[in-house]
Parts: sequence; structure tokens; C-alpha cells
Amino acid sequence: MLQNDSLTGSSVLSKESITKDYRLACESRQVSLLGRKDTMGGRSKFGIFGDGKEVAQIALSRAFKMGDFRSGYYRDQTIEAALGNISWQQFFAQMYAHADLEHEPSTGGRSMNGHFSTRWLDENGDWLDQTKLYNSVCDISSTAGQIPRAVGLAYASKLFRANKDLHYLTNFTRQGNEIVFATIGDASTSQGMFLEAMNAAGVLQIPLLTSVWDDGYGISVPVEYQTTKSSISKALAGLQRNEEEPGLEIFTVKGWDYPAIIETYQRAATICREEQVPVLIHVTELTQPQGHSTSGSHERYKSKQRLKWENERDCNILFRNWILQNGYATDEELEQIEIEAKETAHNARNQAWQAYRKELDKEYLETIQLLQDVMRSSSHADELSNIILELSKTYLPVRRDMVSSIRKALRLLGREDNPMKDALKTSLQNSLKDNTLRFSTHLYSDSAESPLNIAEVKPIFSEDSPTVDGREVIRSYFNSLFEKDPRVVTLGEDVGFIGDVNQGLAGLQEKFGELRITDTGIREATIVGQGIGMAMRGLRPIVEIQYFDYIYYALATLTDDLATLRYRTAGGQKAPLIIRTRGHRLEGIWHSGSPMGTMLSSLRGIHVIVPRNFVQAAGFYNTLMKGDDPALIVEPLNSYRQKEILPDNIGEICVPLGEPEIIREGNDITIVTYGSMCRIVMEAAAQLQKSGVEAEVIDVQTLLPFDIHSRIAESVKKTNRVIFADEDLPGSASAYMMQQVVEKQNVYRWLDAAPITVSAKDHRPPYGSDGDYFSKPNADDIFEAAYRIMREANPDHYPELF
Repeated sequence: MLQNDSLTGSSVLSKESITKDYRLACESRQVSLLGRKDTMGGRSKFGIFGDGKEVAQIALSRAFKMGDFRSGYYRDQTIEAALGNISWQQFFAQMYAHADLEHEPSTGGRSMNGHFSTRWLDENGDWLDQTKLYNSVCDISSTAGQIPRAVGLAYASKLFRANKDLHYLTNFTRQGNEIVFATIGDASTSQGMFLEAMNAAGVLQIPLLTSVWDDGYGISVPVEYQTTKSSISKALAGLQRNEEEPGLEIFTVKGWDYPAIIETYQRAATICREEQVPVLIHVTELTQPQGHSTSGSHERYKSKQRLKWENERDCNILFRNWILQNGYATDEELEQIEIEAKETAHNARNQAWQAYRKELDKEYLETIQLLQDVMRSSSHADELSNIILELSKTYLPVRRDMVSSIRKALRLLGREDNPMKDALKTSLQNSLKDNTLRFSTHLYSDSAESPLNIAEVKPIFSEDSPTVDGREVIRSYFNSLFEKDPRVVTLGEDVGFIGDVNQGLAGLQEKFGELRITDTGIREATIVGQGIGMAMRGLRPIVEIQYFDYIYYALATLTDDLATLRYRTAGGQKAPLIIRTRGHRLEGIWHSGSPMGTMLSSLRGIHVIVPRNFVQAAGFYNTLMKGDDPALIVEPLNSYRQKEILPDNIGEICVPLGEPEIIREGNDITIVTYGSMCRIVMEAAAQLQKSGVEAEVIDVQTLLPFDIHSRIAESVKKTNRVIFADEDLPGSASAYMMQQVVEKQNVYRWLDAAPITVSAKDHRPPYGSDGDYFSKPNADDIFEAAYRIMREANPDHYPELF
């Protein structure tokens, strides 16, 4: 720690910079105090703030350079304000859920307060220059969820520095000179993904600087129940680097000690940036003056002694005392700063509230006027008057209240010939349309680079096209891909030295090097996190989950972070990551490879691709690599050693998303399936033909998106019967397919028999061939299901089987 006298007049600490820091600390505290009042007063639904962390966050911001990244959490308001990423008016606009990017540019009102993001994409969805931004990845609320991607953001810096072929990407890097500031609350360090990430960072040796804000509690649970030795820095001491062994550099500093924490961050950032060594700063003795959030008071679980201690250790108070003791300002000067800070916070809140209510109040008055006009010419005047009265009594009405009132009014009018009814309908339709734009857009890319815009390129076969194992098809594709695009990186367990467990990358690490084809430890959450972070920085990573069933280890990262990224930033950020895995092994509880229903429920925002063979898989990879959306590709595990013809243009073929393929034509019944089930259904269709049933088999190919041109409906119009077959549990992917076709495509109008699903038993399959046969759908099951439907229509022609 520098001595106080040596700080005086230094370039790091001057009177001007110190008083500026104090002003920011005071403003941030006042914003937190007003934010809680606004929530308690009904202006916002929830509030969570960074009070008690102001000084530490100011110190962090001083070490933050343009082009660096923050992967933090919802208490980082002081960092964002110090970097100029938010104004206090924007902070309050987020509290009010102002769904206007001009006022709330982080999330467009889609996330609760404290969720900050830098807009990386222009209005066309194209990348901006990240080297000219103080980059913040949009926060997520799930505890420690911000940490896996931080590994990837920092790993990208390592790749940018080490791989000269990437130096042309000057909009994303200054040759790897960027570091990543991850922030996390102390209690969240108990999460497995944090510990996994720290281990990964130590192995990878990446420029990741992780700050742990330690205020002694995780909501009501004190640190002694959270962390071994009640200290994350002591618990992680085994990761500390030394002269013989690499690891993490670990610092511990008190969060109220202004000069010490300034110096600590300067030293830590220098080590991290220049040596590309991961650093952890354990910031201790922090407080939470208002408790965890607006959900309750910390006085319920903190003793009087603890509350007294926190008052004495308040970082802003101790910062103020230090300034006075060292003569950087007088008491009068600081009082003036405090008065001005309070005025700044109040003005920002008032401006944000006025901007938020301006449009709402206008719509409210228009709605009241419209309802009154309708009432004057209606026989339901009394009931409409009650609707108007109810709306007028609503405290701080929002669009929900207005739209609901209009809908109630339209229900009352019914068949009444009211000259104002059309105006009421138009108002409702316009409002529903506007609110769809506000709240239901940007789940996927709508830019020119959307994978849905990629034109189909069919495979070309010639007399010289060889017949090879499926694994050789996909290997040939990856070889072509890595030759063409230096941004492409793949990583995962066993992908490098042995070329993945199924040899789809055999020999490619030797050809392209470890920087591009990289083995990892067994750590699925941070494998996916690495990919997310790299994709956020302009690279095109393909990360591998070795077997589909292991995706549950990474599911939180996939669903909370990757799947929601574009949506929760209202189109401001993207991460076009491809997750590669393999499924449908049909060999036991943990290798059945069929949790598709879970993916469909969890991964909206990620395309889910289920190719039946490796020529199709290569085409999908190409389509996705030309696009800018994330995707999960489940390769058919049983097909690596099945023979396929290798196309002459394996590196160019593109298979469109959302377009099923008819792989067998028929007129009697439609069977809809995907992936490895295609082989089973085709076998059943051949058997059905011998019994006089011509089945049309459709491979949906992609589950998200699903049949965007309603081609399955066209088949059902012809056959009037449909089966949905898959290996997932009952009510999962098969039910999803039925809903998409029967309900969304309205095929019930052409059905002569009830649609059915054929799925697995409602348990995992036991090991062995018999376990597979009696647990998962097989060709006999498909045959008999189709036969029963045909027998229902013509029992004389199709006698009972047994």
C-alpha cells in the first residue's frame, strides 16, 4: 500500500480525481436510496442496488481501459456510471421498465434494474467497433451465471494475441491487449460454475480479473455457512501461482480503504494485461446499507452489533474521513458535493419518470376518451362506465390496464351496432402490434445475416464421389471449414489429440494447431462459457458437449445467458456460438441422448438442429456459419460408421433451416420424425408397404425453427392421417411437433383419424439391446401404430394383428 504522502500530487491520485471519485460515490449512493423509495412507493416492481460497493467499483473503473470487458452482475451501477456507459436517468428508466431504447439502451425495459449492457450492434445488426467501447456484457440475475462467459471473453484475448491470423480483426481487439473484469458477490462464489471457472482460468492462463464483493452475507445466510474458512481467497489459496507453477494471482483488500484499493486494482490490472495471468481480488469488509434488495429488510437477520459495524465501515463515510484527514478537501467542500449529488440524483429520477409517463399518460387519456365516445352511443353505457371508472382509479396505469379495458369493452359490445366499435378494434390491434415490437422481438436475428436468409446449396455427386463412413464426411467438412476461416475455433473434451471420440476431427489438430482445435477438461459449463465469450468477440467457435445427455451440466449457461442474449438486449448483443453434440446412442440411462423436450422448453433463442446423417449435418453447419445466430446441433451418434456418399462440394453445401424433407413418399399416412429415428421409421415404412400401407416419411430436420412453410400440412392434406415419432419422453418433443402441426398449421381440418404420438416409455432406457427395444420406439412400434390407424378406417382390409 502506498503511503498517503506519496499519493499527493501523483498522476493516479490528485485532488481533482479524488473529489471527482467522491462525487460519483455520493451520486451512486443517492441513486440507490431513491431507487428503493421508488420501489416501495410503487413506481417500480423491484429494486436491487450497489450501495456499499461504491469505492471498490470506482477503483475498478480506474483500471478499465477502452476495449476491455465487464462480465458482472446487478450491483455494478457505480462501474457503469464511472465508465460513462449509463446516465443516472437511464438507470431510473430501467427501474421503470421504460421500453424505449433511447431512454433505456441496455435492455429496452426487458430486464430489471442493474442489468447493464453496451450496444455492440448497429440498427442493421452488424458489429460495431468493440475497441472503442467500454464493453459490458448484459448481466443476468442467476447467481454466478456471468462467470462462464467471462472465461471465454478472456480466452479470446489470449487467442487474439497468440494467433497472428486473427490480427486483422481490428474492430474486436488490439492484438489481445484487452482484459476482462468479472464481478461477483461473495455468496455466489459457492456456486459450482464459479469454482469451475476459476480452475479453468488457472489452467488456461487468461487475462481475467475477477472481483469478489464480500459483504458477509448471501441474503440472510452469513459467510460461515457459505465458504470454507469464511474466506474465498483463503479457500482458493491452492490456486495461487508461484515461481514454479502457474495459477491465479490473488489479492485481498478492504473495500473502504480508498488508496489501498486504487493501488490494488492498478497492480492487478497490469499483471493481468501484460502477463495474461488470471487475477482474483477479494474485496472484504463491504456493506449493504439497504440490505439485499427491496424484497425485505436486513434488520430481520442481522444483529444490532453487525448493523452498528456496517454503519462504521460504510465505504463512503470512511472515504470522506480519509479525504479530510489528508487535506484533499474541506468539510464545506464535501458538504457541497453531497448537496449537488443529491440534486443530481433527484433530477435524474424526475427526468426519467417524466419521460416514462409522458407516452403512457397520452395513451391513457386517449383510451379514456375512446371509451367515453363508445359509451355515449352504446346500450351498455352503465357497464362501460364501470370499466372507465375502474381504469380511472388505477394507480399509475400502464399499457396492460388500457388494453385490458378495451378488451372488456369489446366483449360487452358483442353484436351491438356501435359506430365507435371499429375505432375500438383498431386501437386494440395497434396496441397489440406495438407491444409485440416492444416485448416480443429479437429472439433470433432479423439482420441480413440471419441463417434463415442463407440460400440452399445442394450437394453435388459424381461418379468419382466416394462412399465413406459418416465420420469421414464430417471430418472432410471441418477440414474445409478450418481452411477457409481463421476465426473458426473448436474446443471440448477429446476434440484435439484424438480428433474427438468419434473421429470427426481426426488429424485436424495436427494440421491446424492447438490454438484452433483445443482439448479441455471435463467442465461443460465453462466449455459453453468459453464459446459464448469468444462468439461475443467476433470469433466463430464450435464447442463440443461430448454426449447429449451431458448438456445438463451446461444448461443453466445455455438457457440463462446464450438463449436470452439477443432478446434481453433488444437486439443490442449477439453470440453466434454453435454447440456440437451427439445423441441417440440407445445404450442406457446416461447415453440415450434424447432430452429434446428439455431443449425445446429451455433454448428458445437458440436454433435446435437434428440432422439424420452427416451430409445434412455439414450443410447445417455451413448455413449456421454464414449466419449470426447460436445453434445446437445434435449429430446422429449411430451414423458415424454408416456409409454415405461424400459430396464433391462438401464445403459449400447449405441446408436451409425450418424446411422439412420428404424422405419417402406415400399416400396413406404421414409419419413425422427426425434424427436417428428416421432410420427406424424408414424401416417400419418398408414393412408397412408389404402390408399395403404407403407411408410418407418426413424428416423435420430442425426443431427450432419448425416447418416454417407448413410443408407437413401439405402432406397431411394428401394422407389425412399423421403420426409423430421420436425417442423423447411422452409429452415432450413428440407433443411439441403435434402442437406445431395440428394447432399451428390447422391440419385437424384434413384428418380422418386422431393424430397420435409414438415416443419412449416415461423413464430412461435401461442398458442393453433388450432395454432399448422395450423402452424406446422401434420399427415394430411404428408399424403397429400406423397399422392401427389404417385398420380403424378399413378393418376388413387390415385384420387385427394380435
